Formats: sequence, structure tokens, C-alpha cells
Amino acid sequence: MLRPRRESDAGDGRERLGFGVDDDHVQGRRSRVASVPGCRLREDMTSSPLDSAIYGPLFGDSATADPMSDAAQVRVMRRVEAALARVQGRLGVIPEDAAGRIAEVAADIDIDPAALGGGTASAGIPVPALVAALRGAVGKRAAAYVHWGATSQDIVDTGMVLRLRDALAILAERLDTVIANLATQAYQHRAVVMAARTRSQMATPITLGLKVATWLAPLLRHRDRLTELRPRLEVLQFGGASGTLAALGRNGIAVMEALAKELGLAAPALPWHSQGDRVAELGGWLALVSGSLGKMAGDVILLGQSEVGELAAGAGGGSSTMPNKSNPVRAEAMVALARHNAGLLGTLHQSLIHGHERDGVAWSLSWLCLAPMVIACGGSLRHAVDISAHLAPDRSRMVEQMEKTGGLVLAEAASFLLAEHMTWPEAQALVAACCKEAMGTGRHLFDVLADRTSPAVDWQGFKDPSLHVGAAETLVLRLLETIPEWNEKRRRSTS
Repeated sequence: MLRPRRESDAGDGRERLGFGVDDDHVQGRRSRVASVPGCRLREDMTSSPLDSAIYGPLFGDSATADPMSDAAQVRVMRRVEAALARVQGRLGVIPEDAAGRIAEVAADIDIDPAALGGGTASAGIPVPALVAALRGAVGKRAAAYVHWGATSQDIVDTGMVLRLRDALAILAERLDTVIANLATQAYQHRAVVMAARTRSQMATPITLGLKVATWLAPLLRHRDRLTELRPRLEVLQFGGASGTLAALGRNGIAVMEALAKELGLAAPALPWHSQGDRVAELGGWLALVSGSLGKMAGDVILLGQSEVGELAAGAGGGSSTMPNKSNPVRAEAMVALARHNAGLLGTLHQSLIHGHERDGVAWSLSWLCLAPMVIACGGSLRHAVDISAHLAPDRSRMVEQMEKTGGLVLAEAASFLLAEHMTWPEAQALVAACCKEAMGTGRHLFDVLADRTSPAVDWQGFKDPSLHVGAAETLVLRLLETIPEWNEKRRRSTS
């Protein structure tokens, strides 16, 4: 996704290595820096690691940053104004010739986002400056009908929904890819035995396939959640000054419904300008996805620690001073992005406290939180696509780590084997005592148990950890059977 590219520095002939997609996004943003009184921005200043030329390739994501960019916001605001004029012309709300002229100009006019900066600093929103530019370009007769019956929030919020629709298409595609990758990994490693860890301690044998399945399962639910929430999110906002459509008289509902159809959005039962639940629900989904990916990445980090060494996932990053290092850079970024989005979600939820019919504070909070959350989720999914495709277990290391416990990883299994011949509390007490002896002597737990019990249990025959993974493989297959595309893939491979 990131293409190395040599670029010459202006004036001195030197070359520097950039990353085409993200670097283009950053350079484009810099070129549009507005000169606003009291707001001096250096051209080398970045607002966040998400859009930084240095950190962007690690934390950011140019694909989802594009619909969240200034250029995209101007583009969709122009689109909404053009669509509004078209439907009002068809309905006879404004003269057809004026509607045609407004739609034509709004579609073609080139408005530099920086040109809206001063107006946004003054009005708190970019629409008045946009409308002024449109009125100046359409001519005197049509100018009076630009933005007819609408309010700034109608344009901004509807434009935001259009941008989010584009971003969600990208996130959904990547989520599908991660799901497909993890389903394949879970199936391929469904019988690979390893030690489970509970509260940071080795617990019982499980399979790598089951561990991967636990990463996969929440992502399947998140995909379902996205399908459920999109109809609630992809809804037109159009209500006029206070949400009554009063400026349009008896045509208000007709314009609202026609505008929604024109933009490919659902028409609301009533304007939602003071109701922040649609945006907050999306924020919750973004935090859920990045959080679940962070859990997966955290497990990858722990399993790849030098003293564990059971799992690698793609190429690691180097150290400036330690040649032996292979740092889990992608996984670390995913954990950081998960925590980043979790923090922003709490702030986004505060935008639900929306005073009366319009609240500039609540509105601004949603702007400050939502775009970074979208881009962070995009960055995490970008890394997850790579990690999920390149899981590399070290099976011999997994066996070695279990053998190091001297059979203690089988202590629960021993208790239930003995429970067939005595009460379970008695079995637990005996196994606990034998665990202490095994740790003190360095002998295998089952050898100690063989000395302390009758020959009723074939302790030597039960030493194999693969005999004690329970229904792990069946559980993996049960989950995979819930995935329609997996079932179709299996059907094609066997037909």
C-alpha cells in the first residue's frame, strides 16, 4: 500500500525517501494551510501522528484519510448544494433555470479549502463562506436561490454522512479481508497444540486455531453490527434553521424526501440535528473494531517475546543499536490505536449532551473526535490485513514451552482423571500436593502421580498434551460454519 519513492529536495538536488500515498496526503494538506489572523501555522507543522509525514505510515491510513480530508468536505458540501438546487427546481420551489445554474456551478467550481478558513474562524462553520463563493459564481439571478431553505448544519452533517459512507466502504472491505485471513489461519492451525495463558500464567493445553478463532469471533459480530448500523447512519439531515422546515412552507417534507433520494440516503422521520446517537454509535463501532484488533495484536506481541517465541507475524522492525532485535512494530501500533480510539470514544459521547436545537460545543466535539477515530481504525485494519495473513507459529517451541512446566500444564486434566476414582475435592488436593513435589524435585507431574496413586490411571499414556485440548477443534469448526463465505469456499473446494 505504501510505495517507496525518491523525491528531490527543492534547490539542493538531494533526494529523500517518501511514501507516496500518505506523503501526498500530508503535502496536500500543507499546501492548503489557511492564513487566518491569530493562527499562524508553519508549513512543516502537523496536527497529529495520523497525518504526519513521519508517523503517518505507521499510525495513519491514506485511504480513509481521503474522505475525511478538507478537500473531501468541500467536495461533498458542493454536492449537497447542487442536489438541493436540482430537487427544488424539479419541485418548483425555485426557478428551474436558477436551479440548473446553481447545480452546474456547484459541481464544477474549484474552491480551495484554505479559502474557507477565515470564514470558518469567524462563523464557526465553513458553510457561510462556501455559500458566498457559490453566490458570487452563479450570477445575480441565481444567487438569491443558493442554499434556499437550508441551514449550515444540513449541509455539513449530510456531507459528513456521505464522507462516512465512503470511509465505511473501505473499512468494510478490509474487515472482510481480515476475517477471511483469520478463518484460514484458524482452520490450518486447528490442531496445533500450545499452552493457554490465564492471568499471565500457563494454564491448560489449547490449540492455536482456537486462539485465532477467539480473535475472529468478535470481528464477525462487528461486521454484523456494521450492517445493522449503516441504515441508521446513512440518513439525510435536512431541517432548516431549527428543524421545522418552515422556510420551505408546504414543500418542506417533499424537498427533504427528494433530496435524500437524490443523494442515495434514507429520509429521516424528522431532522436529527440535535440527536448525536447516530454518530456516537459509529464511534462505538470504530472503538470496538480497533479494540478487538488490539487484543489480537497484544496476543501476538506476548507470544513473540524472546523468552516465549511461539508465534511471529510478518517482518519485525529493527533497533538503532541492537542488531538482534525484531520489534513487533505493526502489532504495537495496533494496540496504541486501540487505546487511542477508546479514549476518543469517551469524548465523542459527550457530544450527546446537545443543548436545545443546536449546540456549537457538542457539534465541534464530534468534528474533533470522529475523523481521527475513522483514520485510526483504518490504520489498525491496514496492519491487521498484513498480520493476519502472515502468522508463523513455531510448533517445536510451543511443545518445548509446555514441556518446561514438567507436566504442570496438565494439572487440571490430572484432577479430572483422578475424579473418576475419588471425589473431585480429594483429587484436587492430591494433584496440588503432587504439583508441589514435582516443582521441588524437577520430576514430571504424572510421574509423581504414578508413584502416589494406584495403576488405575495410565499416567504415561496421558502425558501427550494433545489428548487434553477438549473440544478445541470442534469449536473452531463450529465458528467457521457460521461464516457464509467460508462455507461457500469449502463447498467449491470439495465439488
